[in-house]
Amino acid sequence: MIRNPKILSKNRTALLIIDVQEKILNVMRNHEQLIININKLINGFKILKLPIFFTEQYPKGLGQTTELILTNLKPEVPIQKLTFSCYGAENLFSNFRERKLDQIVVCGIESHVCVMQTVLDLLANGFQVNVPVDAISSRKEIDYNAAIMRFSNEGAIVTSTESVLFELLEECRSDEFKQISKLVK
Repeated sequence: MIRNPKILSKNRTALLIIDVQEKILNVMRNHEQLIININKLINGFKILKLPIFFTEQYPKGLGQTTELILTNLKPEVPIQKLTFSCYGAENLFSNFRERKLDQIVVCGIESHVCVMQTVLDLLANGFQVNVPVDAISSRKEIDYNAAIMRFSNEGAIVTSTESVLFELLEECRSDEFKQISKLVK
């Protein structure tokens, strides 16, 4: 018997958090829950000792990443970008390739702009993309819903924060399981 190759694997997975910046966060739908779920992902990836990357779109105008997650992200540093897609964020995609990270969990804002364009570019470059829909947001519900539909239609895996974390765990016989179980309660 074989496992589905699309199940997230610890040695191939990275978390990418896109543009959760101070000046635009408060206009996002359900931004409080968004922050809770992104922090769950960050904490889960830290427990599992998996790589975390995060970007900031034009920080001069939009400010830095919100303190609500920035403190939790340390010692990582933001990758600054001017393009909507993270394709233009320094050598991010090349970094993924060099580290043999081909399963990318993408979260952040806005669903239909920076997250969407990044997901499409990751897919075009042969990455498997998992999008936990409870860890992305847009200002308008219609844009959020359209983004989810397009993710699915383009081949991204539409999932949830809890699904991502338990997929990475694989089993319940570890200290990591106990720690992550506490996170999702």
